[in-house]
Amino acid sequence: MLGDLHIHMILDGVYYRDAIDAHRRKPDDALIRQRLADYRDRGVTFLRDGGDAKDVSYRARTLAREYGIDYRTPIFPIHKQGHYGAFIGRAYSDFDGYRRLLDELRRGRADFVKLMISGLIDFSRPNTLTEPSLDAEEIFALIDEAHDRGYAVMVHANGDEAVTAALDAGVESVEHGAFLSETTLLRMAATRTLWVPTLSTIGNPIGAGRYPDAVLRTLLKQQQEKVAFVAQNGGRIGLGSDAGAFRVPHGQAIDDEYGYLSAALGAQTDELLTAAERYVKMSFRRG
Repeated sequence: MLGDLHIHMILDGVYYRDAIDAHRRKPDDALIRQRLADYRDRGVTFLRDGGDAKDVSYRARTLAREYGIDYRTPIFPIHKQGHYGAFIGRAYSDFDGYRRLLDELRRGRADFVKLMISGLIDFSRPNTLTEPSLDAEEIFALIDEAHDRGYAVMVHANGDEAVTAALDAGVESVEHGAFLSETTLLRMAATRTLWVPTLSTIGNPIGAGRYPDAVLRTLLKQQQEKVAFVAQNGGRIGLGSDAGAFRVPHGQAIDDEYGYLSAALGAQTDELLTAAERYVKMSFRRG
């Protein structure tokens, strides 16, 4: 069975504050084991976590060995102070601070680096992000420094500005990738940069009443069309659900994400997703 290339073990798919609070003193082994056992029982043997600031993914990587699961984590995602990511990541305020965070990742034997370089999709309004991206020079410098230290880089990135800057720096993986132009999509395909569109975060909340369904349905359709376009132009598409996000439950979300992707990719779904997982297994491990 395919694994999930983007999860957050710390989150529960219901309410992020309560989910994080469950680990406020230390990672809750019982909760982590329950989720790992469910993944194992579903036949899942590979997971890539987006990380967290409470060492939950770090602990999960250790426990996962008991369940026959190859578990990769950046330990914690990195964001710029005052920008999106504070609820789950660690912040830097200047480049020296960023280097110190990379030093911490090295000591913890992080498998890769995750950077938060843009805002979140504003699901309440069409074609809107919650904030602009970091500037292109800063994005390039962040990725370049991580590469110099031997890490592959995963970026939380939406919008042309963030994704183009990441592609300029040779980023290995773009997560989410909403509101991208045809030019950016073609470049992502030509560079064979992994795109993990996390369609479950858009499709699964439909009908929940939290966001306007019309906005969600339109965005889902747009993203599926863009996924198909990238695949048709030789791009690399990965199955990552963002499990733990609102209405994206661990385990079940793999099937949900597969459904959204297969609607876009058709007969080539299994071949493309299996190849992407193979790429991640090779590339997202330091050293």
